[in-house]
Amino acid sequence: MFIVSLSYTAPLDHVDAHLAAHREFLAAQYAAGRFLMSGPKVPREGGIILADAPSRAALEAVLGEDPFHRAGVARYEITEFAPLMTAPALDAWRQRPNGG
Repeated sequence: MFIVSLSYTAPLDHVDAHLAAHREFLAAQYAAGRFLMSGPKVPREGGIILADAPSRAALEAVLGEDPFHRAGVARYEITEFAPLMTAPALDAWRQRPNGG
């Protein structure tokens, strides 16, 4: 499991020019089962993605397709973690073979 922290590297008007394409990218990753949760930081300086990927390299490859990455308007910090405790609604993720 991974936490991806995006930080914008361009003014918001430049980021917003790619927002629709970024959201389409997110939707495709949700459909593929790769992303579990995402949203903007508060204040809006970037965003957070909770991702499920077989490896960091696989996640980096996916993030390389993000329109924000391609346009150079965001940088990504990736943190891998092994969930050991979860809310009951998320127990299935913790009990996966790759999980905790």
